[in-house]
Amino acid sequence: MSASTLVTNIGELVANDPSADDLLGLRTDAALVVEDGRVAWVGDAADAPAADEVVDVGARAVLPGFVDSHSHLVFAGDRAQEFRARVAGEAYAAGGIRTTVAATRAASDEDLAAGVARHVEEMRRQGTTTVEIKSGYGLTVDDEARALRVARGFTDETTFLGAHVVAPEHAEDPGGYVDLVTGPMLEAAAPHARWIDVFCERGAFDADQARTILRAGEAAGLRGRLHANQLGHGPGAALAAELGLVAVDHCTFLSADDVHALREAGTVATLLPGVEFSTRQPYPSGRRLLDAGVTVAIASDCNPGSCYTSSLPFCIALAVREMGMTPSEAVWAATAGGAAALDRTDVGRLVPGSRADLVVLDAPSHVHLAYRPGVPLVAKTLVSR
Repeated sequence: MSASTLVTNIGELVANDPSADDLLGLRTDAALVVEDGRVAWVGDAADAPAADEVVDVGARAVLPGFVDSHSHLVFAGDRAQEFRARVAGEAYAAGGIRTTVAATRAASDEDLAAGVARHVEEMRRQGTTTVEIKSGYGLTVDDEARALRVARGFTDETTFLGAHVVAPEHAEDPGGYVDLVTGPMLEAAAPHARWIDVFCERGAFDADQARTILRAGEAAGLRGRLHANQLGHGPGAALAAELGLVAVDHCTFLSADDVHALREAGTVATLLPGVEFSTRQPYPSGRRLLDAGVTVAIASDCNPGSCYTSSLPFCIALAVREMGMTPSEAVWAATAGGAAALDRTDVGRLVPGSRADLVVLDAPSHVHLAYRPGVPLVAKTLVSR
């Protein structure tokens, strides 16, 4: 964009202005001005100030760029055979991660970076402008550090997930692997990461192990988040609340106490409906969480095993169809909610001072994202520099 750009003739603007009376801060017949990569002005098109360049979006809807707060993009190979077996009736289990670990270890840095670039561009075409990327398919000191170096080439929102599963070399010594994760692996990973994550689930890490890993990460300057309560009821959501984590992800199986704890702690519940679509597990109830006052985010969980989709519009449609959310709630969760899960206020909204990351839909309203599932409605994605 030029030094200042007026985006005008916006049929519906989703501003996500926290001071607005409605959830999305909707405006009709709107315009906004972008200067130096930031939103400088928002208001009625008739009142718009002059700018160096004018972009007329033809009465289309404009939204903040989607914020995907959970993805696993540094990997090699795929698990199409596993998917075929699963849809034929086999149960999903975390052990399939080890298949991707072997392929990822064998791949070159260049191949891994090319894969991330391909998937980030795929996300961009579908409106995602901010993406979090995890490690977790290396599970050695060198492989976890290089995964994060690769990811850092595409985003500042990088997450150390050495505690994805116990590495195969330590299958008989999980305690030794926890020591590795909290020692040399964390030391090598920390310079390239903002976050630390643990898969707190049967077949992965229990609550005590997760607490130890998260506290070590905090001591190294990394903020904590969790994969939890995906495969069944467990201690992960309660642990996330106990530790005051910014977000806990999956949240498929929650007790009433879990929901209460998340609300009281202010921990964001990140729902990943593409996982349930792929694994045929029950969907989490977004309605239950929202009605209880829990902040909800929606993310893709793009990964080669349990959820190989990069499409947040698809996840929005699933949230409306399967998780009891309204179109407005689902769009908020994929924009401002994703930003909350990353503890960001500069993305996920279009208000003065926010980053000018925006999506133009080939549709008059955000409702069409759920109303027309599977249709490529993103006409243009603009990302501030």
